[in-house]
Amino acid sequence: MTFPSAEESTPQAGATADPYAQANADRESFWAEEAGRLHWDTKWIEVLDWSDAPFAQWFSGGKLNVAYNCVDRHVEDGHGDQVAFHWEGEPGDTRTITYADLRREVCGTANALLSLGLTAGDRVAIQLPMIPEAVFAMLACARLGLPHSVVFGGFSPAALQSRIEDAEAKLLITSDGQYRRGSAVAMKDGTDEATRKTPSIDHVLVVRRTGGEVSWTEGRDLWWHDLVDAQPEEHTPQPFDSEHPLFILYTSGTTGKPKGILHTSGGYLTQAAYTHRAVFDHRPGQDVYWCTADIGWITGHSYIVYGPLANRATSVMYEGTPNTPHEGRHFEIVQKYGVSIYYTAPTLIRSFMKWGDDIPARYDLSSLRVLGSVGEPINPQAWLWYREHIGGNRTPIVDTWWQTETGAVMISPLPTGTTAQPPKPGSARTPLPGISALVVDDQGRPVDRGGSGYLVLDQPWPSMLRGIWGDEERYRDTYWSRFAQQGYYFAGDGARYDADGDIWLLGRVDDVMNVSGHRISTAEVESALVSHPTVAEAAVVGAADATTGQAIVAFVILRDGAPEGGADVAAALREHVAREIGPIAKPRQIMVVPELPKTRSGKIMRRLLRDVAENREIGDVTTLADASVMNSINADTTS
Repeated sequence: MTFPSAEESTPQAGATADPYAQANADRESFWAEEAGRLHWDTKWIEVLDWSDAPFAQWFSGGKLNVAYNCVDRHVEDGHGDQVAFHWEGEPGDTRTITYADLRREVCGTANALLSLGLTAGDRVAIQLPMIPEAVFAMLACARLGLPHSVVFGGFSPAALQSRIEDAEAKLLITSDGQYRRGSAVAMKDGTDEATRKTPSIDHVLVVRRTGGEVSWTEGRDLWWHDLVDAQPEEHTPQPFDSEHPLFILYTSGTTGKPKGILHTSGGYLTQAAYTHRAVFDHRPGQDVYWCTADIGWITGHSYIVYGPLANRATSVMYEGTPNTPHEGRHFEIVQKYGVSIYYTAPTLIRSFMKWGDDIPARYDLSSLRVLGSVGEPINPQAWLWYREHIGGNRTPIVDTWWQTETGAVMISPLPTGTTAQPPKPGSARTPLPGISALVVDDQGRPVDRGGSGYLVLDQPWPSMLRGIWGDEERYRDTYWSRFAQQGYYFAGDGARYDADGDIWLLGRVDDVMNVSGHRISTAEVESALVSHPTVAEAAVVGAADATTGQAIVAFVILRDGAPEGGADVAAALREHVAREIGPIAKPRQIMVVPELPKTRSGKIMRRLLRDVAENREIGDVTTLADASVMNSINADTTS
């Protein structure tokens, strides 16, 4: 059964009722309408089966092919010449990939995987840099019903090995190397180390990216260009059940046994496409969209690959770091391609702030019409800077909350139309139409306006995780045991309602400090610090304290031209926090540092800062974009 394409079934602006009211009136009908924007080979029998909670089945009995929805149907509808990706390599090389090109590449890759003897249900591990082959590989897996496990390119061999072992992957797709901060860095040496003791791996498929020398295992290792380029460019996709596994994604920072989050096909694609269209007001064939995430994270899955391609987006994909070869690289790319939707992380926004207002001012950013934020709560100071210096004081900003586990955006303002909400810097506002979330206390009771507590999801949603790979009990314990009596999914984040009933995210519960019995959010203290004119960026952690239980320790980067660090600066910042929040929030200690430890996706690794604050040996730094940062922090804090 074929349903209308997204653009055919999207009503004209102002022609529909309030989507919030529509979803509240009949949640399942709302999601059925959104699913109907996709192509289904067989229509579903039941929208939602929640009889085996907390394991959901969405669109039961329905069959579709995810890759067909992301690629083939657009070509068949006459859009083969539309650009799917403007790809920019870090050294300056570029590729323009149309939907027709994408279809040929995905079909060739799928035929190559079939030639290796893979069959539906087999798992494929992918560790690649931000190159087009990563997208081709993911879509080829989706086309064949092969659940993929994408592993961030900066992860260590041990991390890759554990993920291969847990998924029992039969194929690893990797590259000879990658470009990082202007240099070619070997990659296959690490994957060789990872696969020394992984008997499930039959083949390693290697993309030539840097041209560096690589070791080779005959009979196992295969060059991408030898295998894929020789394949036929046609492949007929087969439909899979709506609940067929699409991918496993291991959460970052996992210690011990990795935690593989499982997502399936129909519900995930429905919500990824819906949120990409609604949250960013995406217009097929008109917008140029750029999500700056790495493909190894859930943001890369949902908002570089599946959501945008399902909506026939033209996207930018960039391989490198934002300050290579210069600090204006992102703005240069926005200007070059006329990017209209830009989705990035607060940590990168704060880096832009630190680098200086004059850098974005050198570029024409007038094409931008929607800005997005993802990854952690955005402090109001960064929100205001983002809107002024990147958005020209005219663009809406969608501050999105969601997780690897939720699969797609859950809480965000809508940017345009009759349901657009006025700006509220730092607040993710309200759950999207079709989504239900509450802030509750320790006993699971909703808190009043102005109150703080735990963020929970009280209704199932289409893109929800379907478990932890191979560990049903861990899934129940991790996400459903805290409020088992109420049947709530506990997101692990703290939140508060403001006087209007809008939601403000306070970060992970383990980032909510308990100082002398007072719950204080690290995000609130960080926002207070960054609002001081001398501070470019701040990270706050709670450190054990014999008197207060926990004490607040802050790490700050000063703006260029600010006075040097020292007792005077620390004292001024402590008083500033006291004025902004209250004396209870005064940091016990403020350390001025040159950089903060971040993953390549831009997340601050606060557990490493806790190690410093509590004088412990520094933990695993393999996920950092630049592991040497911790040496600099240690040098500064011990000198």
